[in-house]
Amino acid sequence: MRQDGNVAIVTGASTGIGQASAKALRQAGFRVFGTSRRAIAIAAEGIEMVTCDVTDDASVQAAVDHVLGMTGRIDVLVNNAGTGLLAGAEESSVGQAQALFDVNLFGVIRMTNAVLPIMRDQKAGRIINISSVLGLIPAPFSALYSSTKHALEGYSESLDHEVRTFGIRVCLLEPAYTRTSFEQNMVFPDRTLDAYASARTRTSALMHEVMKTADDPRLVAERVVEAATTASPRRRYTCGKIARQVSVLRRFVPERMFDKSLRKQMGLPA
Repeated sequence: MRQDGNVAIVTGASTGIGQASAKALRQAGFRVFGTSRRAIAIAAEGIEMVTCDVTDDASVQAAVDHVLGMTGRIDVLVNNAGTGLLAGAEESSVGQAQALFDVNLFGVIRMTNAVLPIMRDQKAGRIINISSVLGLIPAPFSALYSSTKHALEGYSESLDHEVRTFGIRVCLLEPAYTRTSFEQNMVFPDRTLDAYASARTRTSALMHEVMKTADDPRLVAERVVEAATTASPRRRYTCGKIARQVSVLRRFVPERMFDKSLRKQMGLPA
């Protein structure tokens, strides 16, 4: 379904999943505004870039007001901006944990709160939140990152029930490993402990190896377009073969067996 004339905002659109999603929405007929924390000199063709820091209330409101002033409407919001953290839960200060949540969860809430009044007035809208398979399963040395995604899932599901009356739907996309700059931009613990150093290093090496064969971000972008344009969207979209497998295993494999398999894959003792 082409969406000529409709308007989409994609946060974190300078690279990776955000950029691929912005391009795919543009090809589907949307007028697309991408956001980035810093000004972008050269944007992808057809994408209008707006500077926006999702951790700052005023910056978020200014970006949304700019798009609304240019177009008079906002039909789709893709909350993609986020950051990673590879650390033992004990290795991060509360301040580091709060900074992670400020981007991955509260950034979504800020953007969503800014567009919801517009969508309610329109009696239509679609909010697509980029989650992760770590919103479904645990992962060692991703306790805080996984927590942000679990929180995002609960927020999104609850919000979908609240706003459906106004013609607005909220969808979750759950990719697994995806070839982006995510690994290069990942944050590391701000108070490293020797007790976790060896296992954390193995986990980091494993992630680096898996990323060599990770999914193309265009796979996620395809699901973004599907969630944005289908008349009756699903609440969840898994993205890629690994994500689908993990989703099925989590639902149907006994917990003890799943736990044993996870520890084996991560090189942790049984």
